[in-house]
Amino acid sequence: MMFWTYLGRRFLIWIVLFLICLGLGYPTLNRYDLRTAVPDAGVYAKIATDGPGVVENHFRFRVLIPFLVRPVYAVAQGHLGSWDALSFGFLIVHSAFVASTAFLLLEIGLVVLGSFPVALVGATLFLLNFAVSNAQLAGLVDGGEGFFLMAIVASLFCGRWWMLPMLGVLGALTKESFVPFSIVLAGTWWGVSKSGGANRLKTGIWLFGMILAEMAAVTTLQSSISGHLIWPWSFALGLNSHSNYASNFVAWLTDRNSWYILLWLLPLGLLRIRRFPRKWVMASAAASFVAMLLNAYYGGMGGSGGGVGRYVFDIAGPLLSLSVATFFCGVNLERAPVNASDSVRGQP
Repeated sequence: MMFWTYLGRRFLIWIVLFLICLGLGYPTLNRYDLRTAVPDAGVYAKIATDGPGVVENHFRFRVLIPFLVRPVYAVAQGHLGSWDALSFGFLIVHSAFVASTAFLLLEIGLVVLGSFPVALVGATLFLLNFAVSNAQLAGLVDGGEGFFLMAIVASLFCGRWWMLPMLGVLGALTKESFVPFSIVLAGTWWGVSKSGGANRLKTGIWLFGMILAEMAAVTTLQSSISGHLIWPWSFALGLNSHSNYASNFVAWLTDRNSWYILLWLLPLGLLRIRRFPRKWVMASAAASFVAMLLNAYYGGMGGSGGGVGRYVFDIAGPLLSLSVATFFCGVNLERAPVNASDSVRGQP
């Protein structure tokens, strides 16, 4: 009976988080047309309605979110009154992903902090960030990428390395930037891990399996859509804008969209970041640094409102939000557990 009570309470929490996301994304239904207000969203809308073949640029390879939207759009069309059915489909799918990200953050925060209220504040701060309503719930694919990155963290945190290949494939089908982010995130986590012997070898095999699975997924997807073989490295080289790398790097530092996301989150989050599990901190920092390097290389990352800050938020936003919550709530962590098994779960 206690298990079912616990499970029912967790399900209710997820439902509330999902409804909050629906509220945050409500303006997309009838306040403005996403397809004209956010050009990238218009591209994903075309993929959802007509398939990736109608799109010429690399956005056509980001198929998971548009394909999940299709059945919701088909059922909702003609039954929503003034609401736009396609925007409704995107909002439903993204709300599910963002609510799940906040839920995983809440669960990990409960383990690390031993306090449900503080973990809930962290999840709330995450949902209230500029990036959530203006990117993750705005008809793009950021909500999916953010969720799968958080799922990678949750799997590593709980020691479930066997989930990495499956998550890697789904993340790769969501957005190609997920591939380098997830590899650096999981690779850094593995690299700073103190485990040795057979367990280190086993986790390394699962990490390598994730990398192979992602490469295979990207190659198969892009080759099948394009009609000819495309290797991941060929695709990456093709994105190079041949612009000034230093100029691109400096540009994001002065981009207001990035600072809408990071202005309070980054400085307040860093105040107590060292008290969190070192593997999580190092992995998030390394992947965020890669996002900045890729922005300098490509020069076009993070458009449509959010700059490269969108990617930093997808990678490190949950950790930073939880860290800000400990600062606001006055929580002092003497030693943050590295894995879920290091701590006894508190009960809300």
